[in-house]
Amino acid sequence: MRTLVLNAGYEPLAVVSFRRAVVLVLAGKATVVAAHAEEVVGATTRFVRPSVVLLHRYVRAPYATHVPVSRRGVLRRDGHRCAYCGGSATTVDHVMPRSRGGVDSWANLVGCCVRCNNVKGSRTPEEMGWTLRSRPYTPRGSAWVVKGADQRDPAWEEYLVAA
Repeated sequence: MRTLVLNAGYEPLAVVSFRRAVVLVLAGKATVVAAHAEEVVGATTRFVRPSVVLLHRYVRAPYATHVPVSRRGVLRRDGHRCAYCGGSATTVDHVMPRSRGGVDSWANLVGCCVRCNNVKGSRTPEEMGWTLRSRPYTPRGSAWVVKGADQRDPAWEEYLVAA
């Protein structure tokens, strides 16, 4: 189970495990805003299982201009549509294949359906006679950083660890 961590101004900061959220609440750094119906049962006590917690102090989270590349992010950027046929994308394809020196970057990765990915193989779209439906780009903005909240942000991680 994952728990949404909100800043003191109710802005989303990250998604953490429910255990980390319970630790934040027990340390007095956060308050439970919403909880699941089931409880966490300890040896001597019972705790609510938080689904949303609110930090007591405002944490200034500097959002990096660099958004890390992820499969989930590429599919979201492309609207879960295949870059070649427009069908439903479930995989990620390298425009310039890795076997030819292609790298894992926003400019080289596109959402792709399984059929097109298998047919294309280790060839370029030009060799196949295909064109990209849209040009790959690097997304910007804090919304992309928050949505990929599986990574930890050192700016507020220091606050969460400090007593």
